[in-house]
Amino acid sequence: MYTYAFCKTPPAPLNLPHGIVALVQSIETGQLSALVEPAISLDALKQDDTLLMQAVLGHDRVIRDLFVQTTILPLRFGTSFNSLEGLKAHLYTQQQTYLNKLAQLEGKAEYTLKLIPQTLPELAIGSAIKGKDYFLAKKQQFQAQLLHQQQQQAAFKQIEQTITQTYRHCRLSEDQTGNKTLHLLLAYDREQQLRQTIQTLQAQHPEWQIALGGALPPYHFVDNTSESDSNQ
Repeated sequence: MYTYAFCKTPPAPLNLPHGIVALVQSIETGQLSALVEPAISLDALKQDDTLLMQAVLGHDRVIRDLFVQTTILPLRFGTSFNSLEGLKAHLYTQQQTYLNKLAQLEGKAEYTLKLIPQTLPELAIGSAIKGKDYFLAKKQQFQAQLLHQQQQQAAFKQIEQTITQTYRHCRLSEDQTGNKTLHLLLAYDREQQLRQTIQTLQAQHPEWQIALGGALPPYHFVDNTSESDSNQ
């Protein structure tokens, strides 16, 4: 039972999207439901990189489609249960935990702030500069880059401090190129305030380009307990 997400059992049926292979189905256990696709073979997908990538994109598409209809606990790609009975048993066991988490996420979305470090243009050293003057120019060039990096790190700390003091639910991730991403969980009605905060921070700290994304499912704010019994 390939599982996309958990949600409170809705009073009216959701408009369930087409999943990776077939139509997504809803499995209800009292107040809690699981959005699943029974006929997916993960082993088969892993044998073909193209099919696997399409499946990853399909998983994300389904999550986003469900998210605009109701509050969900989105699960990672590949989360599955070996049987319908195992899934239902998990839902019954974890029902209150998941309902509490869904209540915390009600009316909220995840927003991403991508911080891209701005490079300092390297001053060209004229070909006529030789000897000691050349090495002095190289030293000045290195010192300017070092100062820029120090200012950049100080600016990031100030940005992070402002965000974490204003928004309680904040998590940081970083990629291999040095780009940093702040993930925020906040109510929809605070989005405009967030945009104004970003405009102010961008003006104060040109060392970073700050890009604010739109409302997303709360990927980074779902406890791992939702996956602890997967593949059962």
